[in-house]
Amino acid sequence: MSVARRLVAIFYADVAGYSRLTGADEEGTHRRVMAVLDDVSAAIRNSGGTVLRYAGDAILAVFPSVVLAVDTSTAIQSELAAGQAGAAEDERVAIRIGINLGDVIEDRGEVYGEGVNLAARLESAAAPGGICLSGAAHDQVDGRSVATFVDGGEQVFKNIARPVRVWHWSPAPSPATAKQAAADSADGPVSELPSIAVLPFANMSSDPEQEFFADGITEDILTELSRFKELFVISRNSVMGYKGKAINVPQVARELGVRYILEGSVRRAANRVRVTVQLIEAESDRHIWAERYDRQLDDIFDLQDELTRTIVAVLPGRLEVATAERVERKRPENLAAYDCVLAAKLLHHRSKRECNAEALALIEKAIALDPRYAHAHAWRACILGQQWGWGWCDDRTETEGRIVDALETARALDDNDSDVHRILAAVALIYRDLDKAVFHEDRALVLNPNDDLIVVQRGEILTWLGKAQEGITWIRRAMTLNPFHPVRFWGHLGRAHFVARQYGEALEAYRNTVLGDVTGLGIVAGCHAMLDEKDAAAPRVAEVLKREPAFSAAAHVGGLCYAREEDRIHHRDALVAAGLPA
Repeated sequence: MSVARRLVAIFYADVAGYSRLTGADEEGTHRRVMAVLDDVSAAIRNSGGTVLRYAGDAILAVFPSVVLAVDTSTAIQSELAAGQAGAAEDERVAIRIGINLGDVIEDRGEVYGEGVNLAARLESAAAPGGICLSGAAHDQVDGRSVATFVDGGEQVFKNIARPVRVWHWSPAPSPATAKQAAADSADGPVSELPSIAVLPFANMSSDPEQEFFADGITEDILTELSRFKELFVISRNSVMGYKGKAINVPQVARELGVRYILEGSVRRAANRVRVTVQLIEAESDRHIWAERYDRQLDDIFDLQDELTRTIVAVLPGRLEVATAERVERKRPENLAAYDCVLAAKLLHHRSKRECNAEALALIEKAIALDPRYAHAHAWRACILGQQWGWGWCDDRTETEGRIVDALETARALDDNDSDVHRILAAVALIYRDLDKAVFHEDRALVLNPNDDLIVVQRGEILTWLGKAQEGITWIRRAMTLNPFHPVRFWGHLGRAHFVARQYGEALEAYRNTVLGDVTGLGIVAGCHAMLDEKDAAAPRVAEVLKREPAFSAAAHVGGLCYAREEDRIHHRDALVAAGLPA
């Protein structure tokens, strides 16, 4: 029997945060969701589309053209946002839409195939209230629709053989909607992700051709920032309306419904380019960060890439610090899921037992507020991993099970969150599973190559693999990407130099950090010993034995992640040479 096939635009929509809404008001949520799905279905049919099936709070439909699917979808999202502008936060129903162009199998009024699966994956990658297109769909709609999409780069989706380029659309909020969002953020218990608008960079040169360079910088920053799932980034079509206009930052922020504004300028003189950037907290009109970059103009595209990487690596950290200050001013009962995760991260980084316990309590609250928050489940695993690694748990086997459960949940909820894979790699190192660490580190780097935490972890893993010189290059790259990097980066660099047998450089790196654990103290003592500086090694040796009276070099090194036996032996011999028990 022959199989009927045809090329169609596949539409897949789902309600964002359905479990959270249901948990707050089951019957009311059901009524509101059903009303929204009825409206969406009617809009699809009225536009020439065909609704094929419902799956709980999801809709699968097909359209005869991608342009028709996109225009219908943008109308649905815009009307839904406008219709709920005055509704309370816990009563708003937002949907995500994925659109793909695919060759499907038709059978008994249904469609099947990888194209349908990809549409569902695209839906999960869309922002609430937004639309996510595959590259194939975008090729058909580009220039044929009033909608403008931002390039989200290539993404790897579960059960999809090849990486897929994605494109994102989100509606520009009306001033009334923005005002309501700002009020909700300031007064209510619910907090959004840090929201930022990247305004078009101004061309300060007399050369009108530099307009292309300024626009390119703006678009590249928007694209790369969209990889950070802990940020809400306003789309290109929303910000380009401010191009060439005098900017009142608080007013623009209110109109766009964001908390932070990034603005910048480009000036070219002869063969040099100067780019300035400013990050502003809109509510207080306060500069959080500003920088100036002076570069030689050899290859304009290489320069554009370099500046984009540098700016994007710094921004999320500056936003997190600024947002943390806001979180610290809130009462605990008013913390929302994102706030809880951010506060938990800060406590986790202090590496103290009591802080770890507080961090875990905050993460559990975040998960209770939003059970489908993948980032929270990933950080639950990380915090439990810290308990396991430092011996702060009563039952190590039980804690291991909780770590595995949290990681499996995080990955099932969002397999395309770069930070989820970064944490999966970090926890794999705790278990000394280098193969798994490399797999997840590779995925994290593909998903977000500009995250300094992912870049530095690449250097850390390379060092464990016996490729310390490569590791040093990656760690230094992370430090260059983010001049405000955590102090622990120096510890990673020091260990890499030690493994590379570069003892002077290792000691120089460790001088910039605080030696908070036995491993770092032992490496510093070992470096002094290998440089024949036994007197300098002695205080470090004494500190190690004070913390671990039963310390054994062989046992300690046996618990580390070295892939090569020669690196393990080298580490043990350095500790023994410093005067530590074999």
